[in-house]
Amino acid sequence: MIWQADSENWKSTVLESELPVIVDFWAPWCGPCRAFAPIFEAAASQYLGKVRFVKLNTEEHPDVATQYTIQSIPTMIAFYQSKPLGQVVGALPAAKFQQVVQKVLELVA
Repeated sequence: MIWQADSENWKSTVLESELPVIVDFWAPWCGPCRAFAPIFEAAASQYLGKVRFVKLNTEEHPDVATQYTIQSIPTMIAFYQSKPLGQVVGALPAAKFQQVVQKVLELVA
């Protein structure tokens, strides 16, 4: 399951999650974002109940993107207990993104 974040639900969806969260900052016009979407969706299914996967459209919610200094998309930021754990910029191949998710799980263990 992929959650959709916006300016109103950002706090409850991302910052207050009991699970670690990986947010994909994206926009519909972004080719690499569209190419990465199936990889993000597959990871969301694979790690259901362990990690919350969230997408935030930077065109519709630029205030949140600005708050986290998003300058290039796609950018993924991992959060746990309301704090950013790290970020990755650019569309990743599936194997590399899997490594990122595993690293997030190690950091919060």
